[in-house]
Amino acid sequence: MTNDQVLDKVSTSSSPSDLRITDLKVAVVGTDGFGYGWPLIKIETNQGIVGIGEVRDGASANYALMLKSRLIGENPCDIDRLFAKIKQFGGHGRLAGGVCGVEIALCDLAGKAFGVPAYMFAGGKYRDEIKVYADTPFKRDPEEMGKALQGRMDDGFEFLKMDIGLWIAAEYEGGVVNKSLIKTSMNTMHPFTGIQVTDYGIEKMGEFVATVRDTIGYEVPLASDHFGHMNLESAIRIGKALDKYTLAWYEDMIPWQFVDQWQQLKAAVDTPVCTGEDIFAKEGFAPLIEGRAISVAHPDLGSSGGILETKRIADMARDAGIGVALHQAGTPVMAMANAQCAMSIDNFIALEMHSVDSPWWNDLVTIAGQDGPMIQNGYVHVPDAPGLGIELNEEAIEEHLNRNSPRHKANPNEVWGDTSDWSEIDSHDRVWS
Repeated sequence: MTNDQVLDKVSTSSSPSDLRITDLKVAVVGTDGFGYGWPLIKIETNQGIVGIGEVRDGASANYALMLKSRLIGENPCDIDRLFAKIKQFGGHGRLAGGVCGVEIALCDLAGKAFGVPAYMFAGGKYRDEIKVYADTPFKRDPEEMGKALQGRMDDGFEFLKMDIGLWIAAEYEGGVVNKSLIKTSMNTMHPFTGIQVTDYGIEKMGEFVATVRDTIGYEVPLASDHFGHMNLESAIRIGKALDKYTLAWYEDMIPWQFVDQWQQLKAAVDTPVCTGEDIFAKEGFAPLIEGRAISVAHPDLGSSGGILETKRIADMARDAGIGVALHQAGTPVMAMANAQCAMSIDNFIALEMHSVDSPWWNDLVTIAGQDGPMIQNGYVHVPDAPGLGIELNEEAIEEHLNRNSPRHKANPNEVWGDTSDWSEIDSHDRVWS
């Protein structure tokens, strides 16, 4: 039997060995929490297969476009090699947005080329559906906060999160030392603000949480976030006071860079401690994990390195006895990329969703084999379709195009505009001599 006869008997979704990247385009939609919008990307190929990805919320589409010249002519199925090639252009926080968005699009492309879901490239699945936790906008009235969280439970969510921060203590005279600095210190790292919470302020924070717990009970996990920029000692005192409310975790109480402070915090409180949404790559997580400084690792696919690198981070955490929750505040593209990754994570806890209340969020994509919203009864059902298992709804993309974005302002009606200016490489990228 000849090679051609063999191929005639094999079902192939494309000719993966001959697949080559021909273009990378962007479209920025909506307005994220930073006022910038979410940059979606398309990677096109010589066989008509298109991979979709997303640059992290709050990051520039240029972070992806500057990688185009490094990708043209490459085989998108070489996910690991291409990630290694562009990894040097990533960094902590939003700096990794382009690298991660491209990696997600490569996983989508490779899945479509081979006819398998993206999670297969991360080793297959541990589960059939992904538990979601709904971030819930804060209410200054604790009774109203409790009702809002109860509403999430009524919608089927089995994991909740709310903000518990300095703003509660600051409502009361004598609750916060250096209260006037709270707004002006947003870009100052926690240990350097001089802000402290008083015993009275901590008492009021506890009363807030108690009222919420009285409303929602203790059957559903409740995580906490956005404590504010204060020193380690205040974080420990708050943590000790709130331990009795059995919260799922204390999130980002101090900057992730200070591993020794995380070790002190973890040792001082009886509630799990959690961080990681701004950390890039496995080596970025290593000090926290190897130092057993956290209880829950919290990568964001838009910063951590995409699907495969986040799986490697999760495996490292698992071997240290640390669980993984996934931070996510993007469009359905980023959400499904996270869900695909979560399928492959043994020690997965829950996936964050920030856009539960958006009236148009679900309209941006069509999910293979599923009607209705992506989140149903608190879970995402990941399709067995190739790649991410979703396709963009171009009409919705155009309707919600961020026409004030620098990417679209010059040509506000151009959705996937020409990016030929980014096609030629103009630097020597090697980082060793």
